[in-house]
Amino acid sequence: MEHVSRRDFTQQALGSLLTFTLLDTLFQRDAFADEIKPITAKWLADVNQLGVDLKDEKVKQLEWQKKILELYQQVDLPDLMQLVDFDKLSKNIDLPEHGARSLSFKFQQIDGIPTKQVFGKQIFALKKGRSVVPHGHNNMATAFLILKGEFQGRHFDRLEDLDKHMIIRPTIDQKFGPGGCSTVSDFKDNVHWFQALSEPAFIFNIHVDNINPNSGKSTGRVYLDPNGEKLSDGRIKARLIDYDESNKLYG
Repeated sequence: MEHVSRRDFTQQALGSLLTFTLLDTLFQRDAFADEIKPITAKWLADVNQLGVDLKDEKVKQLEWQKKILELYQQVDLPDLMQLVDFDKLSKNIDLPEHGARSLSFKFQQIDGIPTKQVFGKQIFALKKGRSVVPHGHNNMATAFLILKGEFQGRHFDRLEDLDKHMIIRPTIDQKFGPGGCSTVSDFKDNVHWFQALSEPAFIFNIHVDNINPNSGKSTGRVYLDPNGEKLSDGRIKARLIDYDESNKLYG
């Protein structure tokens, strides 16, 4: 009988364990892929292609808003939550006392999912009463989809930029539940503010940055206080503020 040393036995046992673990992982991944409908993979590919077309100036920002809103309204929400592994992502999450927590994630890799996305992505997680604070956007198009919970969502058109203020006008003020969605561009509904009405509450977000390299404005947020001076025609003179003040006032 061949003598097997303890070291050889351990290496063989470890090799077998790794093999079974790998097989189990592959099985789980295949089983997971079987649960995701092909239409959801195509949906994400369409969202990505629309972002490519926006960056390549094949569609304008207002057209992107219309088309991305149509895509958001068609998504299978449970499938999307599977695709981002929402249960794992949201398990035992520590929600902040103010503002929103930004969660990074990767889409599960299944057939049809683009390996590289032209858009950035994140999920915001909030306690009841907390907010994705009021802010506008420079050189950016973004779209939001409620995954879980209830929100009061407000949007404003950005009419004029002043030295220390922004002139805005309210456009949307409504409750958003799971599946509810809205969009932002440089030209329509540029300023928004979402306040959680339940807990925990989660928003899925994608954003296409630096749409116009010649705009002269760096991609990013512009924080403001929408409870400003009331002007004629529903306009508001909103004071420009920084993130800390915005989070203190509205977070």
